[in-house]
Amino acid sequence: MRLSGPLKALKEPLFAKLYFAQAISLLGDSFTWMGIALLAFEFGNNQSAKILATALTLRVTAFIIFGSYAGVLADLVSRKKIMIVTNLFRMLIVFSLAFVKSVLQLYVLIFILNVFNAFFTPAYKACIPQLIRRKEKYGDAISLSNATWQLLGILGPGLAGALAVVLGSRQIFFFDAVSFIVSSILVFYIPIANLNNEGPVITSSFINIWNDVLNGMKLLFRNPPVRFSLLIELIAAIAGAQIIVNSVGHIKADLLLSDKEYGWIMAAFGVGATIGAFTANSIDKSKSKAALMFVGALILSTAISLANIVSYEILIILWVIAGLGQSYADMPSQILIAENINPGQQGKVYGSHFALTHLWWALGYILAGYTGTFFKTYDFFMGGVLSLFFLAVISLYRVVLLRIRRNVPRES
Repeated sequence: MRLSGPLKALKEPLFAKLYFAQAISLLGDSFTWMGIALLAFEFGNNQSAKILATALTLRVTAFIIFGSYAGVLADLVSRKKIMIVTNLFRMLIVFSLAFVKSVLQLYVLIFILNVFNAFFTPAYKACIPQLIRRKEKYGDAISLSNATWQLLGILGPGLAGALAVVLGSRQIFFFDAVSFIVSSILVFYIPIANLNNEGPVITSSFINIWNDVLNGMKLLFRNPPVRFSLLIELIAAIAGAQIIVNSVGHIKADLLLSDKEYGWIMAAFGVGATIGAFTANSIDKSKSKAALMFVGALILSTAISLANIVSYEILIILWVIAGLGQSYADMPSQILIAENINPGQQGKVYGSHFALTHLWWALGYILAGYTGTFFKTYDFFMGGVLSLFFLAVISLYRVVLLRIRRNVPRES
């Protein structure tokens, strides 16, 4: 079979197993979040938005608290074992969601579920370079993984809604439970020799673990391309949070449209993000990928800046462009880590990256809530201007550093 673009990564049979394991798990996740939304309405009715917002906050909090430690564990323990164990625990938790009887029970299970998500993700990301034989193919594999995440984010809720109509809202959690079992089986058949950690074995005392967390942070900020990508992701989080938090109010309160139009507008954002994930690695093959990240942040920030003054039809186009920019700004960081960080240390670096980027989103949600509350008629404009300002500052900072490096004489 002839495959092109990011799909070429599937020619690597071991990566293909890992990819389909994650894809099946992601499809199950989209079903779970649809089920959680339905449970929120069942428990809260008019307060469902508040329940969902709290659930989202608990999710991000779990990632921030445990992400860095999970990355360290991914360098100390078999990544294959981590993925299988976390999958099985997640299977038990989503199965339990079908039987919750209160909002408190829902919150507890969501937090625990995302603690295991936090431990699974760095191990999974650190495995991708280990299963790709040629370094130049890392980008294709990561592009495919991210594009699948975006695509299933669009298709999953629709499939989950159809299944909920047939089986019932709580029964869709059983589908996600099965997806984790299938995912674990696929991971199980990846030879463990291919997932051995290449870093030195370290005694796992508290002090050593904390030192590894700090080392993961240092490695993130020590490498100039990775550091620049992390700062660009801060801008993307500030702008992207405006879309997630304030789109529903703009569509229903400002434009006086319905849930259907809101669904279409968010689907447009997802379509743009999927296209961006598929094309990012093909557009910029440079070692720094700085141009792609800059353009991504620029078009994302510009798109949301115009949102308050355009019609719904133009807004759909802007949200496709914004989704494209979101992927171009976010995705290169994962490729840069795979290409610039030693495989034996990638777990802790991916873990630190996972925690920090979710901290960026937590800050973005706070800013989006502020602009949506106090600047209702021009909330997107304020968020866009703030994003463009940070983009100018970060770009100027990078230019100054590059000039300083050029002027520093090299040692003979």
